[in-house]
Order: sequence, then structure tokens, then C-alpha cells
Amino acid sequence: MDTLETRELRYFMAVAEELHFGRAAERLGMAQPPLTRAIQQLERRLGVALLTRNRRGVSLTGAGEILVHEGRAALDATAAAARRTRRAGGADRPGATRDRLVLAVKAGASHELLHKLLDAYAAEPGAAEVEVLPSGTCEQAGMLRDGRADVALMHAPFNSLAGFDSEELMTEGQIAILPAGHPLAARTSLSVAEAGAIPGLPLARWARNGTFPPGPGPEIHDQTQLAQLIALGRTAAVFPESARSWLWAEHAAVPLSDAPPVVTHIAWPAHSRSLALAGLVRTATRL
Repeated sequence: MDTLETRELRYFMAVAEELHFGRAAERLGMAQPPLTRAIQQLERRLGVALLTRNRRGVSLTGAGEILVHEGRAALDATAAAARRTRRAGGADRPGATRDRLVLAVKAGASHELLHKLLDAYAAEPGAAEVEVLPSGTCEQAGMLRDGRADVALMHAPFNSLAGFDSEELMTEGQIAILPAGHPLAARTSLSVAEAGAIPGLPLARWARNGTFPPGPGPEIHDQTQLAQLIALGRTAAVFPESARSWLWAEHAAVPLSDAPPVVTHIAWPAHSRSLALAGLVRTATRL
């Protein structure tokens, strides 16, 4: 049989990520013996060994590694289908008058463009309600894949557009955002290398794929936290030029002379058939 149940995939993914049946069972809220039996039954049905078990613990076979990759995508697709279906069904509930779209955006980026897009779309007949969901530096792709978002503003070269449909909206340069009183704030430009190695002013770190990249800079969770830490002289950040619109008086923006241009795209899942989403994309490409 070539079909897999969602429950089986969840069980296997837990074991594959923990590489320990006991921890996986605890994470799933079940006893270990039925989990072990479920994995053994899955291996028999597929006709391959997914895990190698020995005294040192559990490891993935080549087939198991393939199922981890494919299984994660399948579970994301299932979760996305459920989330988008609930959102689409919201318009049918008592008191609901229109569809709802969730738009994922990088916190602090494309501020002026976002204002124009939301205002222009809201003026369209039959426009859906748009919920704006700020996210970290590279989280938008994951949010589209697992259904937390229907559409996103994404920025090349930082975001990968692989697997999505997209339209290019704008191209801009990059700036370093520094405390206004810092000696380098008076410079007319900085290089990327200079911006990344300012003594006593390490670059802020946004979460990527649920974890923070290594480095001495503070871990940033939202734009307000970032703005305050820059104003206090604790960190610096690199953003597209459009981030100037949200800067405080305590901030300074210095252009980066050798940074690649940032191209903002509106992106959405390639399989989407949402009329509300199509309307939002049309509005975006007209701006």
C-alpha cells in the first residue's frame, strides 16, 4: 500500500527528530510500546527500514531521511489546508461579512509600500479583510507553506521564492541603522564589512527557522525591541532603504555602498485558487 496516514507521519517525525523512542513518546503524550509498534508496522507496510536501532541509540537510514524530508512537506501541506479552509469558512459564519487573508511581512520592511497596498486594496469592491502578520527575517516562506499566511511580502536575495508564484513590486538599496550619536552615523556611506564589524555595536539577530543564528548581537523578537536597543546603543541592524519610514529621532540611517539591491516581491502558494488573493495581487502590481 502506497498511502500514509497523517498519524503515522507524526509518529515517525517525532522519533526522527528526537532519535529516541522514549523522548518521542513523551512528546506525543503516549506510551513507548505502542509508538514502537506503530513504527514497525509502518516499516512493514513500506517494505523498508526507516531507522537503525543499536546500543548507541536510533539513527535514520537513507530511506528514513527521504521520509523525513517528504513527511515534513506533507504535514505542512495538511496543516496549511486545514488553516486556509478554516479561514475561508469564516465568511460563512453568523456575523461574518467577507473573506480574510493573512499577509506575512518582515517586521520593519516595506513600510510605505505596505501602507499604500492596504489602503488601495481596502478601496476595492468586495475586498477581503487583511490581517498583517509581522515575522522575522526569513520566516515568510515557512508561514506560506504551513498555512499561517496566504500571501507574503518577500525580499530577494534574503528570501527564497522557490515553490511560490510571485510578482516583483520594487527594488531599493540597503542601509545600516545606527544610534544617532554613534561616530559612524555621520558617514555618507558604509561598506557591508564595516557595518558588520562596528566595535561595541554587534548586528541584531532575528530568528531563522525557529532558531537564532550565532553571533554576539542580541536576539530580536519584534521591531519595537529592535528600535529601542538601537536607540540605547546596544545593537545595529541592516534593512532595505524603505525602513527609514519607521526610524526614531534616536536613529541614523547610513547607506551601504556595496550591498546588493533588495527586490520586494508579493508571493503566494502556486496552487492557490483564492479570488480574494488574486484581487490583492492585482492591486499590488498596479502600485
